[in-house]
Amino acid sequence: MKAPLLDVSNLHVCFGEHKAVKGLDFTLHRHETLALVGESGSGKSATALAILRLIEHEGGSITQGRIRLFGDETHDLTALTDKQMQAIRGRLVSMVFQEPMTALNPVMTIGQQLFEALGKEQAITHRALQRLAIESLERVKVPHAAHRLRQYPHELSGGQRQRVLIAMALAAKPNLLIADEPSTALDVTTQAEILALLRQLQEETGMSVLFITHDMGVVSEIADRVVVLKDGHKIEEASVSALFDTPREPYTRLLMEAAPRLGAGSPAPPKASAPVLDVSDLVTIYPGRRPHPFAPRQEVRAVDGVSLHIGHAETLGLVGESGCGKSSLARSILRLTPIHAGAIRLDGRDVSLLKGRHLLPMRRAVQMIFQDPFAALNPRLPAWNLVTEPALIHGLVKERERRDLAVTLLEEVALGSEHLERYPHQFSGGQRQRLCIARALSVRPRLIIADEPVSALDVSIAKQVTELLQELQQRLGLSLLFITHDVAVVERVSHRLAVMLGGRIVETGSTSQVLASPQHDYTRQLIEAVPHVEPRRQAPRSPMLSAL
Repeated sequence: MKAPLLDVSNLHVCFGEHKAVKGLDFTLHRHETLALVGESGSGKSATALAILRLIEHEGGSITQGRIRLFGDETHDLTALTDKQMQAIRGRLVSMVFQEPMTALNPVMTIGQQLFEALGKEQAITHRALQRLAIESLERVKVPHAAHRLRQYPHELSGGQRQRVLIAMALAAKPNLLIADEPSTALDVTTQAEILALLRQLQEETGMSVLFITHDMGVVSEIADRVVVLKDGHKIEEASVSALFDTPREPYTRLLMEAAPRLGAGSPAPPKASAPVLDVSDLVTIYPGRRPHPFAPRQEVRAVDGVSLHIGHAETLGLVGESGCGKSSLARSILRLTPIHAGAIRLDGRDVSLLKGRHLLPMRRAVQMIFQDPFAALNPRLPAWNLVTEPALIHGLVKERERRDLAVTLLEEVALGSEHLERYPHQFSGGQRQRLCIARALSVRPRLIIADEPVSALDVSIAKQVTELLQELQQRLGLSLLFITHDVAVVERVSHRLAVMLGGRIVETGSTSQVLASPQHDYTRQLIEAVPHVEPRRQAPRSPMLSAL
């Protein structure tokens, strides 16, 4: 048996009257990866924050229990002051947070933030810091690492920001890495690289990993043991092989069944029809940064000659790695980003040259569901106001009719009238995404562009949201452009599939055809990188990681 590194005993965490963690016990051994698994609200992130003693900064408190960290000396983390914890965080225990845009400082360059993490423990020259920072970014597969040092977080894709966070967390080579949903924002190929990187670093340094996730495929790939949480309680604990072979609890089985599985089949295609959306040779260029003040800007071709079409009541899945141009294409179609060439036709009408108020009819016909529902909703407005605002803007409803429309819209997305007066922070992540769907439906659009609509949701809620979109599509005749980095999810919802790489569509066809016999090397890489929910299908693990 390995020596313990972390021991959590009888942990209770509260936010005011709400008990988030209730009597949690587990031990994490040296060189081991322990997965904490459960739906949103199960207590996973609260446990992680309690270990780092950041829970007090989030309005919570540890009301009972002990958290002991073993090393050269034993630390009772629950008894330390905040100043004493500052010597622990980063050096002995580090954390990769779920939302990289929130965790990174928006007014500091990537280089400045890495310098801060790398230079914390030792005096070091600026040139040496730069070299270490570049090596740190290259280690986590950030492209053009030297150039990234001068950029700010908003200039990077979601996946690139997450990799920067991982580089910062690993800078001091901690004994324990807490990874809170670190692969949620990553495409499957990058996710596979990050998981392989964590295993490699674990073998090199002997660090332990507490891996928080809702993705059972990731659990089967990286974990040695699993603790399943539900409503703050530990309901099951087992080795990863035992858990997947013979799960004891019905809740554990539900988590496994909700996980999207590649090969489960795609929906039956709708009847052929004239395209609702027809995009031809679309080009979108962003002005890049100047290498030096007197140099010309280096342009970035985010969308490079893309052509696609979507029929009536059809879903086109758009899949590709972070930074490939998926979201830029979506924003270009909506005319939120200027286009430089090509044509966009909606029901046969060219809308690529429309400006100002002439864009309003097009904006009514095409609505968008964004990746982060909390950021997409005004925190100061109640639900009835939020979901009816587009209908009011387009003159489809009078002020006195808004509440009646809101009731109808909420019922369409399986929310009741009791939610009318609630504000965004009073909803769960899945419910907030339902509000965004209801808002998009308020103007009865012809096409909905869903940009990573379930990537921030746990698997059971994600399944509910995708099933809701499919049900609405069948009932209302909606066309969907479903953008995601999750190949298994895209198979579940899409009739046809387009694969994007470097701003271009490299392969397209029916979903079943593309996934069964991919023609492009990148498509094959995407499919091979999808984690499976059965551990025995994974590649053999190293002896260090598999020994319990």
